[in-house]
Amino acid sequence: MTDSFSLRARTPRFDSLLIVRLSAMGDIIHTLPAAAALRHAFPQATLGWLIEERWAELLCTLRYPRSGQRSPQRPLVDRVHSVNTSEWRHAPFSFNTWQQMAVGLSQLRGIQYDAVIDFQGAVRSALLARWSGAPIVYGSAQPRENAASMFYTRSVLPNGTHVVEQALALAGAIIPTATIPARMVEPQVEFPVDPDAENKIAGLTADVNDFAILNPGAGWGAKRWPAERYGQVAKELAKDGLCSLVNSGPGEEELAVAVEAAGEGAARRVSCSVSELIALTRRARLLIGGDTGPMHLAAALKIPVVAIFGPTDPARNGPFGTRSIVLRRASSMTDHTRHREPEQGLLEITVGAVVAAARKLLQQVAEPRLAKSK
Repeated sequence: MTDSFSLRARTPRFDSLLIVRLSAMGDIIHTLPAAAALRHAFPQATLGWLIEERWAELLCTLRYPRSGQRSPQRPLVDRVHSVNTSEWRHAPFSFNTWQQMAVGLSQLRGIQYDAVIDFQGAVRSALLARWSGAPIVYGSAQPRENAASMFYTRSVLPNGTHVVEQALALAGAIIPTATIPARMVEPQVEFPVDPDAENKIAGLTADVNDFAILNPGAGWGAKRWPAERYGQVAKELAKDGLCSLVNSGPGEEELAVAVEAAGEGAARRVSCSVSELIALTRRARLLIGGDTGPMHLAAALKIPVVAIFGPTDPARNGPFGTRSIVLRRASSMTDHTRHREPEQGLLEITVGAVVAAARKLLQQVAEPRLAKSK
């Protein structure tokens, strides 16, 4: 039976904790401040994370061991456990699938975590949390999928508007009051540093003094501002001496081609792994994009963001913790239906509005630099 109560007074000391947040990129990034708060509160505890393999680079570089002493290549967690649920679903009766599941779950259970926190709130994440063998499973009292709550031993009432705040509230429920960081609202987030990725991106940007990242992709069509307009933005930014690099994820290559074509030489496509995208974003002056993982990555890295929103709510999913300007028309209504065509309110956002927002942010960032140089 799930036990809903004020948890803090009854929280035991944990020697090991497991975070479950499988996907997607933006959601994992939104969970990082909560993970940082847990690391601060339990500095000696073994902190593990169960994640989809395709996103594991957000926690650990490819060539670095997934467990052991933390380092810049794996700065936050002591252990990274990966699963590949999408592949498993495509071949549920394959011997290879069952073998991978058995090996992965056996290794996970072998750690004998004291407690697990499901930040995803889905049935699959809650089920994996329970299968970890931890005696205590924390989760939201109002999970994304109601059935997930059946697998929790302790539920926490959600608090906060933004998903980052909600994740922090879930983590805060098990953190002893005396160890809560003074800046609980914004714990320091660290991303892995991949030397190979850093070298590649250094070479790729060697001929570029200042650049913005344009990210035309998004999870579904209704969130995608037209690619051709990104190209027009690139042409305007080029007048200010700012080059535009166009990032695209798997399956979004046509969008990047369209941006590059519309940019008429002002925009250049780049192809990045997750580690390379982290390295690239660290060097950017600005990111312009919709509600998608690379935008949230930029925000987490404190890069200024122009966020172009349509059917999703920026109060819940907007850029968090960085200088940003969110553009959203009053006519846009929150709707998570995965329509293929751009939402009408999104189409009402003009190229001029995006360029003006970008210039305003760049000026805001430049002013403190100029003041320091005097």
